[in-house]
Amino acid sequence: MVTTEALTRVDPSGFAAWRDSVAAFDAAARAVDGHSSLGDAIWRDLAHPGADSVGFVANASAYLHLTRADGAGSAWTAGLVRLAEARNRSVTTTLVDAAAAHVAGHGGGTLTCWVLGATDADDSTFAGAGFRTTRTLFEMRAPLPVSEPVRWPAGIDVRSFVAGRDEAGWIAVNNRAFAEHPDQGGWTETTLQGRMAEPWFDPALFLVAFDAVGMAGFDWLKQHPACPPDPALGEIYVIGVDPRTQGTGLGRALALAGLAAVHERGAVEAMLFCAAANTGALSLYRSLGFSVHRTDRAYGDEIEGS
Repeated sequence: MVTTEALTRVDPSGFAAWRDSVAAFDAAARAVDGHSSLGDAIWRDLAHPGADSVGFVANASAYLHLTRADGAGSAWTAGLVRLAEARNRSVTTTLVDAAAAHVAGHGGGTLTCWVLGATDADDSTFAGAGFRTTRTLFEMRAPLPVSEPVRWPAGIDVRSFVAGRDEAGWIAVNNRAFAEHPDQGGWTETTLQGRMAEPWFDPALFLVAFDAVGMAGFDWLKQHPACPPDPALGEIYVIGVDPRTQGTGLGRALALAGLAAVHERGAVEAMLFCAAANTGALSLYRSLGFSVHRTDRAYGDEIEGS
């Protein structure tokens, strides 16, 4: 497809100077959409860029950020923020084509572009560019407090995560619980330490549950201050149980305990992200009062090296 969009490239050496401009783009888009356009992985890469990361600006009204998903492999992740006047097939295709060319020039690989709050028009645009929908993710929300009491399975003790003590046990349980998950499985201590270094991290909101065998499950939460149009939010960042404890009610108890903890700290609404294909988790969350607030989609393509 021939386009006439003005395209500017931003290399990692320019990310620090460019970050405020990206934040301004995101704030302008948020004023229209009511939510950010870029995920946490993109903001982390803007602050601590990978060597092969890159950004592309189209018409000074849209920005695509591209980074290797795991820092070194052949999987690439892109985030996209567009002002109202840039939400058209021409601008989006120009940015996606630039991202694909970058991946091709670095040996090829899997390119996944996330669109937060994706629309039917996005489905059509990405399909026209040769991409297919690879994942659909629901942001779900529920009012707080949840009235249901916490009922712990027999033999369970719960406390807050202790840095320097619980890392190895948590990684083992997390990786078993999410063995088939494309993002949450396969964490290393480096991955965990990176998240624990984030300014939002609070060990008091990282609940870990133990039985006679060892760590049995966890509920890791985030507190979000009010940011209009959103009220103060409490997020279930990641929750999981060791496969050996599935079916015991531990996951539900952890969810309820976490929601109570964020409500005690001022959250009036809860949020979480859940894959649309995860019917079991969706059933649990809906039974706790959650409903779909926003739909995000990942569009993927295999890019050959040039």
